[in-house]
Amino acid sequence: MDKPKTTAKDFFLWAGALVSFYWTVIAYTFLVFDYINYTFPNPLSYYPADPYQSGISGEMASVIVLLPVYLLIMFLIRKGSDADPSRKEIWVRRWAIILTLFLAGAAMVGDLITLLTTFLSGEALTTTFLLKVLVIILVSAGVFMHFFADLKNYWDTNPSRRLYVRIGVAILAVVTIGSGFLIVGTPAQARLARFDAQKVSDLQNVQSQVVYYWQAKQKLPSAITDLNNSLNYGPVPIDPQSGEPYIYQATGALSFKLCAVFNTESRGLPAQAGNQNAYYETRAMTPTPVQEKAALGGKAGMQDNWQHGAGQVCFERIIDPAFYPPLK
Repeated sequence: MDKPKTTAKDFFLWAGALVSFYWTVIAYTFLVFDYINYTFPNPLSYYPADPYQSGISGEMASVIVLLPVYLLIMFLIRKGSDADPSRKEIWVRRWAIILTLFLAGAAMVGDLITLLTTFLSGEALTTTFLLKVLVIILVSAGVFMHFFADLKNYWDTNPSRRLYVRIGVAILAVVTIGSGFLIVGTPAQARLARFDAQKVSDLQNVQSQVVYYWQAKQKLPSAITDLNNSLNYGPVPIDPQSGEPYIYQATGALSFKLCAVFNTESRGLPAQAGNQNAYYETRAMTPTPVQEKAALGGKAGMQDNWQHGAGQVCFERIIDPAFYPPLK
């Protein structure tokens, strides 16, 4: 009996299925990794984990779009093989299944080698590491068993179980994406968080301009509009959300405060009671070794310098002439 020929339609359907499937699996795995990193943050990270700045949004979008695409392509492939059973014997199908089995098996073996290497080298097996190993093993094992059953035509003889598997995968994807919305928040919340991040960046800019102004004139600006010098500073930033100027007030010969209205509290660290920021000198912009140590898990230091709660928050600063001497 002659082997069935592979048509262009067969090739591109299987190519599309493989690309969408691999992309979905990779995005899903990294999405769960990001959830683990967020739930169990690394105490040695200089900056706290921020899901808004990670790849969670792109990974969620990939799973939402590509999983239905993969299921649709596989529906078309199985519809064609049901109409013409010889389509199950084409070389592109067998190569696609065997390649996927090889990659899934290699992922499991590599994952176990990594686990044993870490254990035998005496390194601590952290919760984050073990959870990621478990995720890779579960995902790889699920992929391997599914395609091994497909290679043996198990799903063709048990169509009801194939349907259960599809429903289970869809439910798992929905639950995972739903968890992502709980972590990242809605698109509206993400937009508010980006506004807050821009406000902090603007206040840092204004702070630098105030310090330079004092160094040049040995006095603090009486109003924020005094900083509008296109030759030296450029335009003073304004609140991107309200369009209003930021609040600036000189509170002494060397002290001043900057205020802004924030939508939510800072991510990563709990806001302090009362005033959301302790009294910091301007030199905190350049961390000392003590501040760097605090940023790695201490209760105060560089990382608290711009922590804020919701509503209007003021940041008090003192210029230390020893660190910022007047310009000659």
